[in-house]
Amino acid sequence: MVTPFDADGALDLGAAADLAVRLVDAGHDGLVVSGTTGESPTTSDAEKEALLRAVLEAVGDRAVIVAGVGTNDTRHTVELSERAAKAGAHGLLVVTPYYNKPPVESLVAHFTTVADVTGLPMMLYDIPGRTGVRIGTPALLRLAEHPRIVAVKDATADLFAGAQVMARTDLAYYSGDDALNLAWLAQGAAGLISVVGHVAGADHAALVAATDAGDLLAARRIHTRLIPAIREIMSSASQGVIRVKAALQLTGALTHRTTRLPLLPAPEADLPALRSALEEAELL
Repeated sequence: MVTPFDADGALDLGAAADLAVRLVDAGHDGLVVSGTTGESPTTSDAEKEALLRAVLEAVGDRAVIVAGVGTNDTRHTVELSERAAKAGAHGLLVVTPYYNKPPVESLVAHFTTVADVTGLPMMLYDIPGRTGVRIGTPALLRLAEHPRIVAVKDATADLFAGAQVMARTDLAYYSGDDALNLAWLAQGAAGLISVVGHVAGADHAALVAATDAGDLLAARRIHTRLIPAIREIMSSASQGVIRVKAALQLTGALTHRTTRLPLLPAPEADLPALRSALEEAELL
């Protein structure tokens, strides 16, 4: 879930609660708060806690609320995990430590230390394009033995590696790459953690349901229709949160598309193509 800001860049808790309700009404059965799409690198710990509490109050009885707590400092991640648990989070999302490129033993120690801190189930977030290092199959097989490490958000684009881990563990896989949502679901992923889902919640719920029912033809039709929106929102010429905040503004779900530096909000010149893509995908 994106983190709404007002026109001046201040955290807008009212808009966050309203957006959470809108997303759950549209078919989301869970929300990740303070993930990278939530601009977690530029929100304070106090803001993260306030945002989590606002979303829990708004929809915590209707959806699973997962708190993004990952950093590249294990002590800080532990602190965020404890605060999230105290606030009432239902689970944790922990990204691979970024920039410092820890080797396998260090990765296992980091994730295990965090998982030992609270009683909450934990999802690992594997996104080497942002972190500079993969968790990798050997580490995942070991981490799967921890009773509270239960899932993986995969943004590696390595479908075969994920299939091997799913075959050898009970880890639930979630697509972390909108372009590969159908591919991940078709080989056994449990669901999606999506940027485009902000404007395609009902379609994504139908995509998961069709795949679970074995109706790949129906699933492919949904995925194909959404391609224009995926292409435009996730364009390499911009960044997911920038374009999806603009898309939410176009659909009336957000008043402001404000982002915090180092991200600039989508310029007016980008909006016509984005609007056209949403219309082609039947999302606007």
